[in-house]
Amino acid sequence: MAIGNQISGKTQIVGVIGWPVSHSISPQMHNAAFREMGLDWCYIPLPVDIAKPDTIGDAVRGLPALGLAGANVTVPHKQAVMSHLDWLTPAAEAIGAVNTIRVEADGRLSGDNTDARGFIADLREHGVTLEGTRAVVLGAGGSARAVVFGLAEAGCLSIAILNRTEQKAHDLAMDIRSFFPFCRLSGHAPEHLALMASEADLIVNCTSLGMTPQVDTTPWDDAVAFRPDQVVYDLVYNPPQTR
Repeated sequence: MAIGNQISGKTQIVGVIGWPVSHSISPQMHNAAFREMGLDWCYIPLPVDIAKPDTIGDAVRGLPALGLAGANVTVPHKQAVMSHLDWLTPAAEAIGAVNTIRVEADGRLSGDNTDARGFIADLREHGVTLEGTRAVVLGAGGSARAVVFGLAEAGCLSIAILNRTEQKAHDLAMDIRSFFPFCRLSGHAPEHLALMASEADLIVNCTSLGMTPQVDTTPWDDAVAFRPDQVVYDLVYNPPQTR
């Protein structure tokens, strides 16, 4: 196999549910980790077409039937999978999105969200101060929900959420505000990006713009002028460097 893992009849299979997933390097990363740890596991892509919304339930409920131990969930299914799970961790329930599904010993399906704590941990490892800062978040999907929750929990003073469908940005702000009433959360249309970015300490792209294969797209326009003291974070990791 191209990934270098030897598959046997006892190999434990896991994977990543999303659409598209052909660009994902999660299989390479996880399979390398499995080899390093000496685990007889294999991580595979599990494409579920967004144009066929009824199939997401079939895919999720099929995990235990196929003997999988679980799966990660990526765009655009982080919210859609929730109604097909038996229970959610407090983090997943609060954030309103799931990135990890586990098949329990009794066959039930649990959903967790590790995005928020992973995102915040990475910022802190790079020396980014979050308490009392102003953030701008682009997008209002499952990844954005985790990012906004994590930033509010970490003590950000204000978070402006910008999304093509402005109502989704308002809805996300309202959802997270119920947990962190002292954080100023607001939803806006994308045309306000230049002004809000100029006042922000941290800007996070939670959209898929710039992701392989659409590497020439970008959420920024020429009107956005970044400051040297700003932190700009792109959740897109393939390609390694985006526009």
